[in-house]
Amino acid sequence: MPIFASPFGVVPLPEAEARNPALCELLRARAGADARGGAPGSTPLCYLGADDLLEWGRGSADVSRTCTDILGGVLQVVDAVNTFAPGQLQSFTAQARGSFAIVRRDGNIPAVHFAQSAWCAVYCAASPPPSEVRQDSGVLRLYEGRLGTMFSDATNATMRGPFATGHCVWRPVPGSVAVFPAWLRHEIALLRAPGELILLRLRVRFVAPGQDGQANW
Repeated sequence: MPIFASPFGVVPLPEAEARNPALCELLRARAGADARGGAPGSTPLCYLGADDLLEWGRGSADVSRTCTDILGGVLQVVDAVNTFAPGQLQSFTAQARGSFAIVRRDGNIPAVHFAQSAWCAVYCAASPPPSEVRQDSGVLRLYEGRLGTMFSDATNATMRGPFATGHCVWRPVPGSVAVFPAWLRHEIALLRAPGELILLRLRVRFVAPGQDGQANW
Protein backbone atom coordinates (compact mmCIF):
# COMPACT_ATOMS: atom_id res chain seq x y z
CA MET A 1 0.00 0.00 0.00
CA PRO A 2 1.59 3.33 -1.01
CA ILE A 3 1.87 6.00 1.70
CA PHE A 4 3.13 9.59 1.54
CA ALA A 5 2.47 9.67 -2.21
CA SER A 6 2.99 12.94 -4.14
CA PRO A 7 0.50 13.78 -6.91
CA PHE A 8 1.73 14.77 -10.36
CA GLY A 9 -0.62 15.63 -13.19
CA VAL A 10 -0.20 16.63 -16.84
CA VAL A 11 -3.06 18.50 -18.51
CA PRO A 12 -3.20 19.50 -22.21
CA LEU A 13 -4.58 23.00 -22.64
CA PRO A 14 -7.28 23.79 -25.21
CA GLU A 15 -6.35 25.98 -28.18
CA ALA A 16 -2.70 25.92 -27.15
CA GLU A 17 -1.38 25.02 -30.61
CA ALA A 18 -3.04 28.06 -32.16
CA ARG A 19 -2.12 30.43 -29.32
CA ASN A 20 1.49 29.46 -28.59
CA PRO A 21 3.26 31.15 -31.56
CA ALA A 22 1.89 34.60 -30.71
CA LEU A 23 2.42 33.95 -27.01
CA CYS A 24 6.08 33.07 -27.56
CA GLU A 25 6.71 36.13 -29.71
CA LEU A 26 5.21 38.34 -27.00
CA LEU A 27 7.38 36.75 -24.30
CA ARG A 28 10.52 37.09 -26.42
CA ALA A 29 9.74 40.76 -27.02
CA ARG A 30 9.08 41.29 -23.32
CA ALA A 31 12.43 39.72 -22.42
CA GLY A 32 14.27 41.69 -25.12
CA ALA A 33 12.87 44.98 -23.84
CA ASP A 34 13.77 44.30 -20.21
CA ALA A 35 16.59 46.74 -19.45
CA ARG A 36 17.39 44.88 -16.21
CA GLY A 37 18.16 41.68 -18.09
CA GLY A 38 15.62 39.67 -16.13
CA ALA A 39 14.89 38.83 -12.53
CA PRO A 40 17.65 37.79 -10.10
CA GLY A 41 19.13 34.51 -11.22
CA SER A 42 18.89 35.30 -14.93
CA THR A 43 21.87 34.53 -17.14
CA PRO A 44 22.62 35.09 -20.85
CA LEU A 45 21.50 31.48 -21.36
CA CYS A 46 18.32 31.66 -19.27
CA TYR A 47 16.05 34.67 -18.98
CA LEU A 48 13.87 34.60 -15.87
CA GLY A 49 10.96 37.02 -15.85
CA ALA A 50 9.79 38.81 -12.73
CA ASP A 51 6.99 37.36 -10.63
CA ASP A 52 4.42 39.68 -12.22
CA LEU A 53 3.16 37.73 -15.22
CA LEU A 54 -0.46 37.78 -14.08
CA GLU A 55 -0.38 41.56 -13.61
CA TRP A 56 1.04 42.71 -16.94
CA GLY A 57 -0.50 39.72 -18.72
CA ARG A 58 -3.99 41.17 -18.27
CA GLY A 59 -3.19 43.43 -21.21
CA SER A 60 -2.65 40.50 -23.57
CA ALA A 61 -5.41 38.13 -24.59
CA ASP A 62 -2.89 35.37 -25.30
CA VAL A 63 -1.21 35.62 -21.89
CA SER A 64 -4.44 36.13 -19.99
CA ARG A 65 -6.22 33.21 -21.64
CA THR A 66 -3.23 30.90 -21.24
CA CYS A 67 -2.91 31.71 -17.54
CA THR A 68 -6.63 31.12 -17.07
CA ASP A 69 -6.30 27.72 -18.75
CA ILE A 70 -3.26 26.88 -16.61
CA LEU A 71 -5.31 27.61 -13.49
CA GLY A 72 -8.01 25.39 -14.95
CA GLY A 73 -5.44 22.61 -15.24
CA VAL A 74 -4.48 23.09 -11.60
CA LEU A 75 -8.14 22.79 -10.64
CA GLN A 76 -8.44 19.53 -12.58
CA VAL A 77 -5.51 17.98 -10.72
CA VAL A 78 -6.64 19.32 -7.34
CA ASP A 79 -10.14 17.96 -7.91
CA ALA A 80 -8.78 14.56 -8.94
CA VAL A 81 -6.80 14.03 -5.72
CA ASN A 82 -9.38 15.32 -3.23
CA THR A 83 -12.79 14.26 -1.96
CA PHE A 84 -14.64 17.54 -2.32
CA ALA A 85 -18.40 17.78 -2.05
CA PRO A 86 -20.16 18.94 -5.25
CA GLY A 87 -19.40 22.63 -5.82
CA GLN A 88 -16.94 22.85 -2.93
CA LEU A 89 -13.84 23.42 -5.04
CA GLN A 90 -15.61 26.13 -7.02
CA SER A 91 -16.26 28.02 -3.77
CA PHE A 92 -12.53 28.45 -3.13
CA THR A 93 -10.70 31.63 -4.13
CA ALA A 94 -7.45 31.06 -6.00
CA GLN A 95 -4.40 33.20 -5.26
CA ALA A 96 -1.57 32.96 -7.77
CA ARG A 97 1.73 34.45 -8.86
CA GLY A 98 3.24 33.85 -12.26
CA SER A 99 6.46 34.26 -14.22
CA PHE A 100 7.99 33.07 -17.48
CA ALA A 101 11.38 31.77 -18.53
CA ILE A 102 13.26 31.46 -21.81
CA VAL A 103 15.95 28.78 -21.63
CA ARG A 104 18.52 28.76 -24.42
CA ARG A 105 21.05 26.12 -25.39
CA ASP A 106 23.31 25.22 -22.42
CA GLY A 107 21.01 27.11 -20.05
CA ASN A 108 19.01 25.75 -17.13
CA ILE A 109 16.80 26.76 -14.22
CA PRO A 110 18.32 25.81 -10.84
CA ALA A 111 16.36 23.72 -8.35
CA VAL A 112 13.79 25.57 -6.28
CA HIS A 113 10.65 25.03 -4.23
CA PHE A 114 7.97 27.54 -3.25
CA ALA A 115 7.01 28.48 0.28
CA GLN A 116 3.53 29.87 1.05
CA SER A 117 2.20 28.04 -2.02
CA ALA A 118 0.19 24.85 -2.35
CA TRP A 119 0.66 23.97 -6.03
CA CYS A 120 3.11 24.66 -8.81
CA ALA A 121 2.19 24.60 -12.50
CA VAL A 122 4.77 24.56 -15.30
CA TYR A 123 3.39 25.22 -18.79
CA CYS A 124 5.41 24.65 -21.94
CA ALA A 125 4.81 27.13 -24.77
CA ALA A 126 7.74 26.01 -26.96
CA SER A 127 10.49 23.41 -26.82
CA PRO A 128 13.36 22.38 -29.12
CA PRO A 129 13.72 18.84 -30.50
CA PRO A 130 15.26 16.25 -28.18
CA SER A 131 19.03 16.31 -27.82
CA GLU A 132 21.00 13.65 -29.64
CA VAL A 133 23.58 13.49 -26.85
CA ARG A 134 21.64 13.99 -23.60
CA GLN A 135 18.40 12.19 -22.86
CA ASP A 136 17.62 14.54 -19.96
CA SER A 137 18.09 17.72 -22.00
CA GLY A 138 15.66 20.40 -20.80
CA VAL A 139 13.52 18.07 -18.69
CA LEU A 140 11.60 19.12 -15.62
CA ARG A 141 13.27 17.15 -12.83
CA LEU A 142 11.46 16.72 -9.51
CA TYR A 143 13.72 15.71 -6.66
CA GLU A 144 13.09 12.72 -4.44
CA GLY A 145 12.87 13.87 -0.81
CA ARG A 146 13.32 10.55 0.98
CA LEU A 147 16.85 9.72 -0.09
CA GLY A 148 18.67 11.96 2.37
CA THR A 149 17.82 9.89 5.44
CA MET A 150 17.34 6.43 3.94
CA PHE A 151 19.77 3.55 4.33
CA SER A 152 20.03 1.72 1.02
CA ASP A 153 20.72 -2.00 0.74
CA ALA A 154 19.88 -4.91 -1.55
CA THR A 155 16.28 -5.07 -0.27
CA ASN A 156 15.19 -1.51 -1.04
CA ALA A 157 17.43 -0.41 -3.92
CA THR A 158 15.37 -2.14 -6.64
CA MET A 159 11.79 -1.83 -5.39
CA ARG A 160 9.07 -1.58 -8.03
CA GLY A 161 6.91 1.49 -8.48
CA PRO A 162 5.43 3.33 -6.71
CA PHE A 163 7.85 2.35 -3.95
CA ALA A 164 11.04 2.83 -5.97
CA THR A 165 13.21 5.76 -5.00
CA GLY A 166 14.72 8.21 -7.43
CA HIS A 167 14.04 11.56 -9.02
CA CYS A 168 11.13 11.99 -11.44
CA VAL A 169 11.39 13.70 -14.82
CA TRP A 170 8.88 15.12 -17.29
CA ARG A 171 9.81 16.32 -20.74
CA PRO A 172 8.01 19.62 -21.43
CA VAL A 173 5.58 19.27 -24.31
CA PRO A 174 4.19 22.42 -25.99
CA GLY A 175 0.57 22.89 -24.97
CA SER A 176 0.75 20.85 -21.77
CA VAL A 177 1.00 21.93 -18.14
CA ALA A 178 2.55 19.86 -15.33
CA VAL A 179 0.98 20.30 -11.88
CA PHE A 180 2.54 19.17 -8.60
CA PRO A 181 2.82 20.23 -4.94
CA ALA A 182 4.82 23.44 -4.56
CA TRP A 183 7.00 21.99 -1.80
CA LEU A 184 8.60 19.56 -4.28
CA ARG A 185 12.06 20.75 -5.22
CA HIS A 186 12.33 20.94 -9.00
CA GLU A 187 14.57 22.25 -11.76
CA ILE A 188 14.89 22.51 -15.52
CA ALA A 189 17.93 20.47 -16.52
CA LEU A 190 20.59 21.82 -18.87
CA LEU A 191 19.21 22.29 -22.36
CA ARG A 192 21.56 20.46 -24.74
CA ALA A 193 19.70 21.10 -27.98
CA PRO A 194 19.58 24.13 -30.32
CA GLY A 195 16.55 26.34 -29.88
CA GLU A 196 14.60 27.71 -26.93
CA LEU A 197 12.50 26.25 -24.18
CA ILE A 198 9.79 28.76 -23.22
CA LEU A 199 7.92 28.11 -19.99
CA LEU A 200 5.26 29.77 -17.87
CA ARG A 201 5.26 28.97 -14.17
CA LEU A 202 2.43 29.64 -11.73
CA ARG A 203 2.39 29.03 -7.99
CA VAL A 204 -1.08 28.76 -6.55
CA ARG A 205 -2.90 28.52 -3.23
CA PHE A 206 -6.60 28.53 -2.34
CA VAL A 207 -8.72 30.20 0.31
CA ALA A 208 -11.93 28.49 1.43
CA PRO A 209 -15.03 30.46 2.48
CA GLY A 210 -14.65 31.68 6.04
CA GLN A 211 -10.85 31.57 5.95
CA ASP A 212 -8.70 34.69 6.17
CA GLY A 213 -5.99 33.33 3.90
CA GLN A 214 -2.45 34.65 3.75
CA ALA A 215 -1.17 38.13 3.07
CA ASN A 216 -0.45 38.88 -0.56
CA TRP A 217 2.94 37.84 -1.89
